[in-house]
Amino acid sequence: MKKTVLAAFAAALMSTTAAMAGDVRIMWYTDGVEGEVMKDLVDRFNKANPGINVILDDVGYKVVQEQLPVELEAGRGPDIARVTNLKTIAQHWLDLRPYIADAAYWEKNFGDQFDWMRPDGSDAITGFMTQLTLTGGYANKTLFEQAGVPLPGPTATWDEWVEAAAKVKESQQLNAAFVIDRSGHRISAPIASYGGNYIGADGKPAPVDEGVKTFAKKLVDWTAAGLMNKEVWVSAAGTTYRPGIEDFINAQVAFYYSGSWQIAALSTKIGKNFDWVATGSPCGPAGCSGLPGGAALVGIKYTKNAAEVGKVMDYFASEAVVKEFTERTLFLPAHKGVAAGAIDFKSDDANVKAALDAFVKATGQVLPTANALPAWKWATPVYGVLVTRISQVMAGEMSIDDAFMRMDEDIKAQVAAAK
Repeated sequence: MKKTVLAAFAAALMSTTAAMAGDVRIMWYTDGVEGEVMKDLVDRFNKANPGINVILDDVGYKVVQEQLPVELEAGRGPDIARVTNLKTIAQHWLDLRPYIADAAYWEKNFGDQFDWMRPDGSDAITGFMTQLTLTGGYANKTLFEQAGVPLPGPTATWDEWVEAAAKVKESQQLNAAFVIDRSGHRISAPIASYGGNYIGADGKPAPVDEGVKTFAKKLVDWTAAGLMNKEVWVSAAGTTYRPGIEDFINAQVAFYYSGSWQIAALSTKIGKNFDWVATGSPCGPAGCSGLPGGAALVGIKYTKNAAEVGKVMDYFASEAVVKEFTERTLFLPAHKGVAAGAIDFKSDDANVKAALDAFVKATGQVLPTANALPAWKWATPVYGVLVTRISQVMAGEMSIDDAFMRMDEDIKAQVAAAK
């Protein structure tokens, strides 16, 4: 426990150290290889701009999700941060308009996502998406072939995917059939496919509906039956995120539901150990939807060096840098100019191109209810409530019906607290 407290304190200290003139601290987290790419880009910027010293603090995702909001509420933080909680705490982002060279360039290339990361009703430019993401599945093609089980087709349902993965589990003696990241964001895509909608007519959170209840019950039942890896969900508490990627990389599950940002990590860590494919999102009665999103690089309004922050953000948002970052990280670009041009993804792995193509194709199946969530300020609180209560049911701490009642109570409490 002491080590955990010290680590959290060190991370906080690192991100809130008083900035010297010209210093720009970036709080960054890494899913795959993007940390190495970013370090290279930062080093090159510093050499070309001796008057500005960019310091890259590569921290764990948990620090960004849990520690950064606490620091921001206290009026502290880094100068720039890479975040996925874009809307809920957008009041802490810096309006970059006075500090960037060409606002029209930003609006043209990144403008479609600006509402994701600024307060409702604002026209602020607070940052840009380092990449667009879409949730979706991955199948271990080699395990399916060894088990003699055909891969389900593009319109296969969640039930059909779990049934097929269960056959592979039994044949190949796996720990589990499949795993979904411990994330309310991740399960919101299948919830949308089952007709779930979080947003009420007044824009506030609606009571949990049948779509939420149907998929939550399925997830709990699959876990109780040993088909989903229980450990990923019950080994953490509260809203703590835990990915299931290691189970997939180690060929302990046949199917993994996560998202497009995992492509680089899968390619790097799996190598030639087995063949894998991106599957898109399994279907429910309402559709076969993934959930769009991504990570953004945002300015923090408590910075003492706003002018330097503007120059740094202009550099990382430039078309040439975004293109290089995209090609080396294997991410889907949010920059319109880059997306419209030729992208030379830096990989010799045949699985990578096929996976990227699959995710691009899957963007056409996103349901309106899922597409509305990135710009909805209550999305992150709802995600947290869902993952907390469902994991408690999996751990045997409450019934599923009690969990649904608690979800509504928790969400109402968060709305009341925000007032």
